[in-house]
Amino acid sequence: MTSARHVLVTGGAGYVGSLLVPRLLDLGHAVTVLDLFLYGADVFEDVSQNQNLVQVRGDIRNPLAVKTALTNCDSVIHLACISNDPSYELDPGLGKSINHDCFRPLVRAAKEAGVERFIYASSSSVYGVKDEDEVTEELPLEPLTDYSKFKAVCENVLEEERAPGFAALTIRPSTVCGYAKRQRLDVIVNILTNHAVINRKIKVFGGEQLRPNIHIHDMCRVYEKALEWPADAIDGKVYNVGYGNATVMDLAKMVKRVVEGDNEFGGEIELEVVPTDDNRSYKVSSKKIAEELDFTPEKSIEDAVRDLLNAFKEGRLADTMNDSRYFNIRTMQECQLR
Repeated sequence: MTSARHVLVTGGAGYVGSLLVPRLLDLGHAVTVLDLFLYGADVFEDVSQNQNLVQVRGDIRNPLAVKTALTNCDSVIHLACISNDPSYELDPGLGKSINHDCFRPLVRAAKEAGVERFIYASSSSVYGVKDEDEVTEELPLEPLTDYSKFKAVCENVLEEERAPGFAALTIRPSTVCGYAKRQRLDVIVNILTNHAVINRKIKVFGGEQLRPNIHIHDMCRVYEKALEWPADAIDGKVYNVGYGNATVMDLAKMVKRVVEGDNEFGGEIELEVVPTDDNRSYKVSSKKIAEELDFTPEKSIEDAVRDLLNAFKEGRLADTMNDSRYFNIRTMQECQLR
């Protein structure tokens, strides 16, 4: 590591942040988390005594909370958002206010606070549906939903706000999978694994749709490296990050094979295919970040399934069909965030 930083991680108590923040602390960084902690206040109980961790319970739409959280920070990793289409569509006005309206004020507040680099978590969904085999960063963005549309808009805002001494990097992640302290079970690989373990049955809607995924370990590695890469190597850049593209059916068969072969959860898993009206396929190429920054994933999607199985075995995942904290849309419905 080149040098220790003080990093603001917005949405740091979410799925990715719950793994990323302790890892940043282990690397010697100071970390401030700005989050509403909707999914539980205990997400950082294992590192709560670390003097390099500051937890700010607040809303990124609140300028005072943002100013407080930016105190002494030289870097920002912006993860906070309403994070998928169903959650966004639950209250489009709320989604717009969090995913778009407060973004430029946040970026400007960061610049005013002396932040030197700003890392934005966009989404691979900004491309929409493409026919090309290689969906690269150079292709036009054709987002299909408001969620992905505002991700794309914020990419443009960040580019507009880029300035000397303020390096801006946009990451377009694939769908994240695997185990974290604040677990999500509403993303494709995690959904399939949960159903295989609990219901002994996987239901596949359609099956031929392509989905890009990435292990949460590698997702965190990207953000860790983004704090280390030279500013001139990343400033103004946009990178896809994914392990690879697979059909939903291939993912289901992989989960079925891994779970059936497990020493504790082994045994036949039923696989049922049902029709779907949603045949959208998403695929991305991650060659650019490999070639320019020498970043390639270390863990496979099968590794993510095995990590989830270990979490089940060790009692770190419980009541996984009913506990609302595993599902973004359920939690949002219950907390009635406005």
